[in-house]
Amino acid sequence: MKDLRDGMNVSVNRRSFVKSGLTAATVGAGLLYPSASVLAHGGSEERSGRLDKGDASILRFLAAAEILETDLWQQYNELGGIPDSEVPGASGNPTYTAALAVLDGDMAQYIHDNTEDELTHEVFINAYLDSKGADTVNLDQFRTLPSSKATGAQQIGRLTNLMQLTVDTSWWTRYRSGNKNPDFGDTFDQAVPSLNKGQHPAIPRDDDDLTPNDHIQAIANTAGFHFGTIEQGGTSLYPQLAQRVTHSEVLRIVLSIGPTEAMHFQTWSDKAGNAPALTDPKDSSLVFPDLNSSPLGGEEFQTNLIMPEPTIFLSRKLPTCSIVRPTATKGAAMGALKFLTDMGLFIGQSPAFFELLRDLAEDADEATR
Repeated sequence: MKDLRDGMNVSVNRRSFVKSGLTAATVGAGLLYPSASVLAHGGSEERSGRLDKGDASILRFLAAAEILETDLWQQYNELGGIPDSEVPGASGNPTYTAALAVLDGDMAQYIHDNTEDELTHEVFINAYLDSKGADTVNLDQFRTLPSSKATGAQQIGRLTNLMQLTVDTSWWTRYRSGNKNPDFGDTFDQAVPSLNKGQHPAIPRDDDDLTPNDHIQAIANTAGFHFGTIEQGGTSLYPQLAQRVTHSEVLRIVLSIGPTEAMHFQTWSDKAGNAPALTDPKDSSLVFPDLNSSPLGGEEFQTNLIMPEPTIFLSRKLPTCSIVRPTATKGAAMGALKFLTDMGLFIGQSPAFFELLRDLAEDADEATR
């Protein structure tokens, strides 16, 4: 698998023209640049080969998303999972692994398996594109972000930053709501409001983060909620983009990978509910509440409620239905990119990185059946 991934060396060709009508966009850690004035990096229109242009664009965006997911999950696996021949790299961190195990004794295995899944998604989608004569996605030039300095982490360049996260935990209340749906413009309260403010590590930054116990537990709790945050995004993204796919075989790919993201999400939704209530002794602003107490708790928000509650779908006049939410397709790829950027996952990345991802997202959103 690693050999196949390393063999995918055909980078996505950048536009030879400037996208028009774009406004300045804020990305990453306050990075501001005018997108309309950034010239493309040579090359011509991306090759679609024997694929429909829109289908190729959708698959390229999904490949990029899976590459980014693999990168973040590999960091989690190095410190808190099971490094082995299936998911190689580093040696693990016993203290962090033990803190994750407070959420569930099988966390290390689940982290390993989630990492392997994302890696297979990345490799398969790129291999499929290549088999059809279409350009593939390679983000290796952007592997420039630093690794954790904690014992057990590889010292290699990363695509994603897990040490300055602003974690949106509104999925907790969204999937427990019986009368609201983000596709109707509804908003949802945060399960852990303080995680959605400031910048918090989800992996130990160095060995100083391994003590005291409540501090490393706060980092593990952050990871536990971040797992759910990431995977609920993938759970929605695949059905959103499936509605724009043209060819039946590409639709089969998207519809076959998407449900595995939902399996991941339900797993992490269950584990997050086990995060112990505490205040981080090194950051008193970070407070993990008792999720079974007010303002949460009760029949709707009890922590063992992990199946999606039935809610409104398509029309408020129709009966409620247990569904993935959101699934509206307009602006789905750009929405996913904004979601990832807003959580601080790309803090420290270059303007060229954001330009490439935005270009891939725009192409995916332009695809029509």
